[in-house]
Amino acid sequence: MEEEALTPYLIDTHCHLDAVEFDADRDALVAAAKVGAGRTALMVIPAIERANFGAVASVCREYPGCAPAYGIHPMYVDRARLEDLDALREILKHGPAVAIGEIGLDRHVEPRDDERQMFYFTEQLKLAGELGLPVLLHVRRAIDPILQALRQHKVPGGIAHAFNGSREQADAFIKLGFKLGFGGAMTYPGSKRIRELASCLPLESIVLETDAPDIPPAWKSGGRNTPADLLPIAETLAELRALSLAEVAIATSENALAVLPRLKQFTTNGEKQ
Repeated sequence: MEEEALTPYLIDTHCHLDAVEFDADRDALVAAAKVGAGRTALMVIPAIERANFGAVASVCREYPGCAPAYGIHPMYVDRARLEDLDALREILKHGPAVAIGEIGLDRHVEPRDDERQMFYFTEQLKLAGELGLPVLLHVRRAIDPILQALRQHKVPGGIAHAFNGSREQADAFIKLGFKLGFGGAMTYPGSKRIRELASCLPLESIVLETDAPDIPPAWKSGGRNTPADLLPIAETLAELRALSLAEVAIATSENALAVLPRLKQFTTNGEKQ
């Protein structure tokens, strides 16, 4: 109880709070995570396509401490249209977005159109460079082509979400100004590479995330991940690094604020201050 009272707030850098999986009990889940008023003081809500820009904006208006990011996810480019990029530009220019995301490449899901994925990814990188916004990257089995694209299209850093690459790839992201997102996958004893990276990478390069409702942690394997799971995820990182929970909370929150500077503007409500 004493450590809970002393533990600084956490930041969930990736949570799909607008997802339909949360429609029945969203209020209760946000309350359980103490979003905006306690344990998880800030939460980044990334969009996945133009069709859910409105849902993301609505959730961030309704729940204190929730900050929006907007982008077109690589798994949704099959139904994207060129005018969606115009809509993205408009909401980024006139709304309180903290990043462009979730964007990137996915080389896992079949069938897929690699050329189409790359087109929408690079167009969004260009937009990030133009507007001076960091990016939230989906990097599943596509780290090398993503790094190549980032070297060609300079952006002001961001987060490699659900990082699961090599130490060399991790160092490449860090060199480009990125933080690496660690979440539920880190909690499985069998995830040896992820746990090794979590334990040995510079602490200043790590941020925490749930990706709720996806990537459930070990204690919810096969179930639904929720915002409240960020605390035990943070405890896992503390255990792996032989640090206190407070040390992990302070460091990862500072890291998130450094790479997503507009998060500082989200204090007592979801609107830009």
